Amino acid sequence: MTVGDIEYLPYKGESQIQELMSLIERELPEPYSIFTYRFFLNQWPELCFLAYCKGVLVGVIISKKQPHKLLQRGYIGMIVVDKEYRRKKIGSTLVKITIEKMIEMNCDEVVLETIITNIQAISLYENLGFIRLKRLFRYYTMGADAIRLFLPLNDNFIPQYYN
Repeated sequence: MTVGDIEYLPYKGESQIQELMSLIERELPEPYSIFTYRFFLNQWPELCFLAYCKGVLVGVIISKKQPHKLLQRGYIGMIVVDKEYRRKKIGSTLVKITIEKMIEMNCDEVVLETIITNIQAISLYENLGFIRLKRLFRYYTMGADAIRLFLPLNDNFIPQYYN
């Protein structure tokens, strides 16, 4: 899919891992090991999408699907947009593409965490229909708190299952 100068492509394999790791390490304060990337990318390659502008990687989203209690949960593990390309709807487009794929994969919900001080990210998710679920104290390795956000994808929403 192409929107303006931005081309959105599915992850194709190991040859792209160094490129996406470099972007994520440059933009996110939380460090991830190669094992974390491979955990997501080898098991759920269909839930990773990349955004390119004229051949340069400017955005990436990495997700997974897993059972959670009685439901199937989609989980957005990482989403990054190069700071030079923010405010161009790249992040929201990556989330929308991922949600569409999760719906195809019969997910009942989508969950993610973001650092509590990232007001722009929280606003983006809330504009896409996510609901604040709870605050996670000292969630990140640097000691920062996170906010967990939740998006129901069907009518199976049962409040007692959301923790």
